[in-house]
Amino acid sequence: MSTPITMPEAGESVVSGMLSAWVKNDGDWVERDDIVAEVETDKITVEILAPASGALKRTVEEGADIDIGATIGEIDESAQKPAGAAGASAAEPAQAQASEGGSSSAATAAPPAPPPTNAPAPTSNGDVKATPLARKIADQHGVDLGSISGTGVGDRISEHDVLNALDNAGAAAASAGAALAGAAGARNTTLERMSPMRQKIASRLVEAQQTAAMLTTFNECDMGPVMELRTQYKEQFTEKHGVGLGFMSFFVKAVCNALDKFPMVNASITADADGRPAIQKHSYCDVAIAVASPKGLVVPVIRSAETMTYAGIESTIKDFGARAKAGKISLEEMQGGTFTITNGGVFGSLMSTPILNPPQSAILGMHTIKKRPAEDFNNPGQIALRPMMYLALSYDHRIVDGAEAVQFLVSIKDSIEDPRRLMLDL
Repeated sequence: MSTPITMPEAGESVVSGMLSAWVKNDGDWVERDDIVAEVETDKITVEILAPASGALKRTVEEGADIDIGATIGEIDESAQKPAGAAGASAAEPAQAQASEGGSSSAATAAPPAPPPTNAPAPTSNGDVKATPLARKIADQHGVDLGSISGTGVGDRISEHDVLNALDNAGAAAASAGAALAGAAGARNTTLERMSPMRQKIASRLVEAQQTAAMLTTFNECDMGPVMELRTQYKEQFTEKHGVGLGFMSFFVKAVCNALDKFPMVNASITADADGRPAIQKHSYCDVAIAVASPKGLVVPVIRSAETMTYAGIESTIKDFGARAKAGKISLEEMQGGTFTITNGGVFGSLMSTPILNPPQSAILGMHTIKKRPAEDFNNPGQIALRPMMYLALSYDHRIVDGAEAVQFLVSIKDSIEDPRRLMLDL
């Protein structure tokens, strides 16, 4: 009797994905609910679980496109379970062990043949906490999992951690060989398939450019008051709340304050029951935060941010960052935002024009802090070097008027330059 392995539902609007990796080999014995494969969709990575216990038969190759509900393999439940597979699972590969008080037959067997000279160096990864796919990639490339810090749940090493380690090693090797390649006049090119997530990002960016009347307005704010407040209270804040006090919580609070004053910036264009254009307004602020991940930009949402404390916002953002790096942001967490904040300043961006995140009507771009000549905040009329940040608000002119957008950005500037306004709801 064989049980098919099918591609499960992966959330609303997801209709297909790419089989990015098989975690188990063809013919391997697997237990029910073991992870056998991973499928990358345009939004998330889906782990495929074994529907039954038995021998695995793979029918689809890695890199193939598969639709929701499609069969990618099957489990032969009539196969006999190998003796060495007792107690094996996807998380902890089976290992032959000597029995107590005696030795197993494997202990007297002839040693294995040496690996080919071009094979990766052997590693001892058995006792390290890692996902099955992380182990597979590490074994294929000779990576020592003991040298990698895990970012997954319980500090478990994920495939992203291994890939990051490989990227770092590859960058060092490329740097060492760059001079030789240049001397030889090498003109190499590579062709790499665009991932489903990257394809989705590309299509949404083009959609925003083609469907919205997008415009960007700029301003700058003096970060001195927030920096001084942060320096004064950061140790007490961390001691009490267990999380650092960053700049982002101030901007989230400033955005919620401004959205309350200018609700059209928090609205979106949709269609009514008759299919006619309509404006959907929101009484809440679901603020999406753009976060970089190994597979591309993800935008998880802080729900009802207007009701949260500074500590709650900082904790949520810290959690998003860690799980984005580990590829653990869920599809539901990236849906339904009403406004987006993106911070290119963490990468050194001085100024940019952020692109809308449809169907939202506006997005705020934060940038790096640079000391520039400006009016001294503490001594009006005098020039001094001040920590300044450029702010950019891209908005859909079909729903947000220019004067409204400018005033919205000025409201954020005022809140950042005088944080007491946020505490007094001014």
